[in-house]
Amino acid sequence: MSQILGHIVIKRSQTGIGRARARHASSTPLPVLQQPFRYITSLALTCPDPKPSSIHKHSPTPSSAFCSRHSCTLGKILLRPLLRTAATTNQALALSRSFASLSAPRLQPRPTATTRLSVAAFSTSAANMSSQDNSKKDGSADWSNKDGHFRRQESSFRTSIEKGGKHEPEVGRYHLVVALACPWAHRSLIVRKLKGIDRVPDLLPVHVVDSLLGSEGWSFVPYEEPKGYGVPGTGNKIPGHEDKKRIRELYKAADPNYEQRCTVPIIWDNKLNTIVNNESSEVIRNLNYAFDDFVPEEFRGVTYYPEDLAKDIDAFHEWVYPTINNGVYKCGFATLQDAYESNVKPLFESLDRVEKMLEDGRTYLYADKLTEADIRLFTTIIRFDPVYFTHFKCNYRTIRDGYPKINKWMQNLYWNNPAFKDTTDFDSIKAHYFQSHTNINPHRIVPEGPVPHILPLEK
Repeated sequence: MSQILGHIVIKRSQTGIGRARARHASSTPLPVLQQPFRYITSLALTCPDPKPSSIHKHSPTPSSAFCSRHSCTLGKILLRPLLRTAATTNQALALSRSFASLSAPRLQPRPTATTRLSVAAFSTSAANMSSQDNSKKDGSADWSNKDGHFRRQESSFRTSIEKGGKHEPEVGRYHLVVALACPWAHRSLIVRKLKGIDRVPDLLPVHVVDSLLGSEGWSFVPYEEPKGYGVPGTGNKIPGHEDKKRIRELYKAADPNYEQRCTVPIIWDNKLNTIVNNESSEVIRNLNYAFDDFVPEEFRGVTYYPEDLAKDIDAFHEWVYPTINNGVYKCGFATLQDAYESNVKPLFESLDRVEKMLEDGRTYLYADKLTEADIRLFTTIIRFDPVYFTHFKCNYRTIRDGYPKINKWMQNLYWNNPAFKDTTDFDSIKAHYFQSHTNINPHRIVPEGPVPHILPLEK
C-alpha cells in the first residue's frame, strides 16, 4: 500500500494543508481496528474544506468512510477503487495499517512545492484490485443494506428463445446451468421436466454447480479452501467452455463488463457465447413454448401460464413473491432486529392466506389445474421446514405442524409428480444453506432434521 501511495500525483495546496493540519491536530484518532479508515480524513489534502467532523458521521465501514461531499482529488484517485476491494476482502486490515502510518502528524510539515509523482503504477494496481473485488462479490456474505434489509438485485439478461428472434430454437445450442439447492433454479428444472424437454438428447442439457457458495460464488468444481464442504454437482460440460470453473467466468464471457452477483439459473447460448436469460420467472415462461417443435407430441402446446388464468396468477405472484418467495430471505439476511420483525410477520400472514385458499381441498392453487403459481410456491415451501424455519428464523410455526392444507398440497406435488420429486435434492439444499452462509452459521454444522424431510402422503 505504501508503495502504491508513492506513485500518486498530488498537487498540495498550502492553504488546504494548513486547514487540514489544524483540524486534524485537534482530533483524537480512534484505534485502527475499530475504525480502520478513520485516517483517510487526514489525506484529503486538496479538498478546500476537508471537514473531518462531517466525515466521522459516516458509517465506519470501508465503503463509506471517505468524504463524498467534496471533490477530493486523492479521494477520487485513490480511495474509491481500493475501498470497494477492501470492503469484501482481507485487504481491509492491510489498508488500515497503511493509512494509520500516514496519520495527521506526519502530514503537518508544509510542503514548499508541488509534489509530482507518477500515476501510471497506481492505475494498474487499482485496476487489478477492482478485478479481484468482482471475483469475490459472488461469495460475499454481505447480503443486506445498511438499514439491515435484504434487497435482491435485478436480473440483467432478459431475452428469450423464440422463432425469428436472436435466439432461434435449436437442438444442441442451449444449456441450462443450475444449483440444486437454489429455489429459483429449481423452478426451471421442474418446468424442463414437465415439458418433456429432458426426453430429447442435447435439447437443453443441465449443468449443476456444487452446493457450496464459496468465496468466488457458484462453482463447477469443489473449492480447495474450505475443503470437504458441499455436495458436488455435475461439473461444466458445455462444449468449448469446459475449462471454466466458476459461474462468473460464463457471465464475463457473455459480458466482460458485468459486475453484479452471478446467479442461477442461466440459459446459455453456445452458438452466440452469451446468456439468454438469468431471471427464473422469465425462464420458466419461455420454456412453455421455446422447444415445442422438438419435444414429444404429448407435451406440445402445454403451458403452465394459461391465458384464462394469467391475471389470477400474476395477482398471486404480486403478494407471494415479496412476502413468501423472497420474504424468507428478507428474514434470514436481515441484520437488524426491526428489519427482521418487519418481514417475518408478513411472511406468516401470507402463509395464512394460502392456507385459506386451500381450505376447500383443491389439489392445485387455481382451477384444479397445475400452473406456474404452484411451481413457484412449491420451491419455497419444500425448503421451509428443512431450512427456513431454523436457518432463516422463520419460526412462528412449521409447515407440517402449522399449515395442514399447505402441507398436503406440497405432499401431493412431491409424491405424485416426478417433475417435483426428482428435482428436489434435500442433501444439496441443506448443505448449501448451512455451509455457505457463515455469517448465520459460522461453524457450518448441517442439522439432521427434520426427520423425514417431507412426511409421506396419507391415502
